[in-house]
Amino acid sequence: MEFRYLGNSGLKISEITYGNWLTHGSQVENDVATACVHAALDAGITTFDTADVYANTAAETVLGSALKDERRESLEIFTKVYFPTGPKGHNDTGLSRKHIRESIDGSLRRLQTDYVDLYQAHRYDVETPLEETMQAFADVVRAGKALYIGVSEWTADQLRAGHALAKDLGIQLISNQPQYSMLWRVIEDQVVPASVELGISQIVWSPVAQGVLTGKYKPGADVPQGSRAADEKGGADMISRWLSDDVLNGVHRLQPIAEETGLTMAQLAIAWVLQNPNVASAIIGASRPEQVESNVKAVGVKLDPATIEAIEEAVGGLAERDPAKTRSPEARLT
Repeated sequence: MEFRYLGNSGLKISEITYGNWLTHGSQVENDVATACVHAALDAGITTFDTADVYANTAAETVLGSALKDERRESLEIFTKVYFPTGPKGHNDTGLSRKHIRESIDGSLRRLQTDYVDLYQAHRYDVETPLEETMQAFADVVRAGKALYIGVSEWTADQLRAGHALAKDLGIQLISNQPQYSMLWRVIEDQVVPASVELGISQIVWSPVAQGVLTGKYKPGADVPQGSRAADEKGGADMISRWLSDDVLNGVHRLQPIAEETGLTMAQLAIAWVLQNPNVASAIIGASRPEQVESNVKAVGVKLDPATIEAIEEAVGGLAERDPAKTRSPEARLT
């Protein structure tokens, strides 16, 4: 395993983060989830990402149980707040002081830890003053319940505003967690330059584009049974944007590139996002331990310019690049 600094801080995290969105507490049994976490630990992964909303808090509970016997100081545990949890009442969502204060305590109980290394705003809250949100985060840090603050899917302007307030409050906003892959590059034009300017790193999710970049989906063919695209409750809507024949044909052109580099297509996709110097870590999920063991082989891979160019020729023209695609929900539950 190799490690990178997270933003302009002294915190180092593993180049691969193990995340449990759509798996723990829902798609896989708890014993399999625990086996995947242990496979991650065996592979040298020290960074684990979850959120209170995943499986309506169950994912945090599963991760906490899987990590409870590990040396806490050797781990970096991340979680998030924003989306509705529990009974989803009128104050069970958003980034108000009330919801943040109650959510961090619930997350710590479920994760069986006294603190998280990174507490993240899962989206930008358009209904709560940013000053209230950042003050609440500052209180969480000062109470010792989180060491650093991060965000997820914030625009460049939102990052600048949040970073300025955090600095005034004496806390560190050091990360953003956006979607990023060969097929989804909306952060490159505005978010990455702003982040470099501010000392913020990206911790990217879906580096294999919900599994499309593994090559498992074939143009003109039915989606495989048991795949994410076949699961109406587990991400089929999100993956549908990439199931056109044009995209799948482009992905098919990546196969010989992966073979030439000695990588699987998933490893190639993960290695590609890690070539971006503003990316501190790529989040992988798993429903089987062997998926973890395979994907960590992307660590430390250096893709040469010819390989990068070949990837660009295969799928660059198919990628979504519109910065406006980085946006937060316009309204919460009322």
